[in-house]
Parts: sequence; structure tokens; C-alpha cells
Amino acid sequence: MTWHIDKIDLKLLDLLNEQGRIRRNELAEAVGLSIPSVSERLEKLEKRGVITGYTVLIDEKKLGFDITSYIRVRMESSKHYPALSKHVQKEDEILECYTVTGEGSHLLKVKTQNTSSLEKLLARIQSWPGVIGTETSFVLSTLKHSFNVPAEKAFKDIEKIRFEESTTTKRL
Repeated sequence: MTWHIDKIDLKLLDLLNEQGRIRRNELAEAVGLSIPSVSERLEKLEKRGVITGYTVLIDEKKLGFDITSYIRVRMESSKHYPALSKHVQKEDEILECYTVTGEGSHLLKVKTQNTSSLEKLLARIQSWPGVIGTETSFVLSTLKHSFNVPAEKAFKDIEKIRFEESTTTKRL
């Protein structure tokens, strides 16, 4: 079974991305539909996994988490990846974890209160089974911070995007 995302869905996604607390009546007005129609579209986008959740954005610095760092982790072998994944899930200061190519096997985005708490986190990471090294980069300033690609701009030349129900493979 296939399903489609059209320009109205893309506009709804962009509006929500810009202002997550926008009211349904404002969404309806912006796309020229009724509130029930907008609600139905949003429900379908949620059920199909396009919208995966709603959240609040917090300024971590105002809560005392002043250090943002990226830690590249080098592993002995891939047999340790499941253990690494379990350890990562337990560490609240690790916000994101990616499997990467190039130097190292994983890239961690972390937020800590200070360099002392970062040092303690690094010691814990370096003690995990299979970790043979880490390399840390500090963020000095942020020039751009986006959470999602702009849906409408990304697909501006496409009338409809068709997806297979069982996968999210884009069909043109």
C-alpha cells in the first residue's frame, strides 16, 4: 500500500518545525483547510511515523550545562557495539550517538556542566569494554542549530511524494 505527502503536508511540517506550539486553527488558516482536516492530516503523519513526537527546546546553559563537546570513540571491534549502545543509553549527558565512518566508529554529542564533569564522563567512556581511545572537540560557539530539514523547500519541485507503507523509501 502506498501513501502520499503533498504540499499541504509539507507546509504543515514546516509550520510545526518553526513553532511547535502553533494552534490547529492557525495551521488551518495558514494552509487553507478546516481544523478537522488539519487534525486528520497531522494524525496520519503521526501514524505513518513522519511526525515522531513533540518536544520542548531547553537552553541547557541556563540549567548549568555549559560545555558542549563531540567525542569520537574508537572501538577494538564491532563485537563491542551492543555493549557501547547500552552504556550510551545510561548516560544522561550523552545527547546523541552516531555510528560513523572515518576516524573512530562512533560520534557522541555531549553536554556537561564543566570540564571536570566532562573529564569524569570521558573516564567512564574510556572504561567501557572495547573502547581503545577517544578524541574530544569542544564547541566554542554555534553558528547554526536546526532540528529538521525544511520539508517544503526540500521537495519544492515534487507534486506528491509517494511512500510504501512498509518502508519509507521515497518514490519519484
